[in-house]
Parts: sequence; C-alpha cells; structure tokens
Amino acid sequence: MATEINGTSEKELKDFHLDILDWKSSIQFIETEIQFVKQLLNSYVFEPNTPNLFEKLQEFKDQMEDVENEIQAIHLGIRKHENELGGMLECDTISCDTVYYKEHDRLSNLFNDFYKKFRQLKLKTFSYAGGILKNNKKQ
Repeated sequence: MATEINGTSEKELKDFHLDILDWKSSIQFIETEIQFVKQLLNSYVFEPNTPNLFEKLQEFKDQMEDVENEIQAIHLGIRKHENELGGMLECDTISCDTVYYKEHDRLSNLFNDFYKKFRQLKLKTFSYAGGILKNNKKQ
C-alpha cells in the first residue's frame, strides 16, 4: 500500500526524484560532449582550403557557448526544484503540491526541448566537421 504525504504518494515523490537525477546525469553527459565538440572545433584536423571554414567553425563555437549558458540556467532550475521537493514533505496544502507539479512539468518540458535542440546542433556540427576532416591516408 502506497503511503501518502500531504496528498502526494511516495511513488510520485520517488518519480520526481528519479526525474531530477536523470536530468542531472544527462546534463553532466552533455557537458562532457560539449567539451569534446569544443576541442574538435578548436583542433587543426580540418581541410584548410574549405570555403568559409573559420566562419562556420566560429558559428558552431558560438552556438555551443549558448548551449553552455542554457545548461547553467537549467541546472539552477533543477537544483531549486530539487530543494523544493524536500519542502513538499512539510507542505500541508494541496496548492503547494499543485505548484510543484506544474513546476515539474515546466522543467520537464524545458529540459526535453533543450535536449532536442542540443541533439540537432550536435548532429549539424558532426555532419559538417565530418565532411571536412583532413584525409590522413599516406599516398
């Protein structure tokens, strides 16, 4: 039998907590991916005679920087939300739960939208970079 804490089941609280842990883990992985992409974009592995090479690489670098800024904002929101999860145990009104549910949904949508955009950017970056890598075959 699931116990309830101020109208919220333990299962719901666990699910919220698991979502938060998943978001935090995904962010750590994304930050690692960003570092790799930045190293790739700053390397000298591209054909130097590629038209607009510098401009295109700079565009991707700028977009990765925007992603890093977005991650910081999302990370702050997640930490705040995680702290509020503890406060749900002390909340004694349904309106507290409703506010938390809405915030959880908002954060979930924000993270999912961010993650889709990041995957698209990563795909564009890798597609471009993969097409202009130097050919190291010995002739």
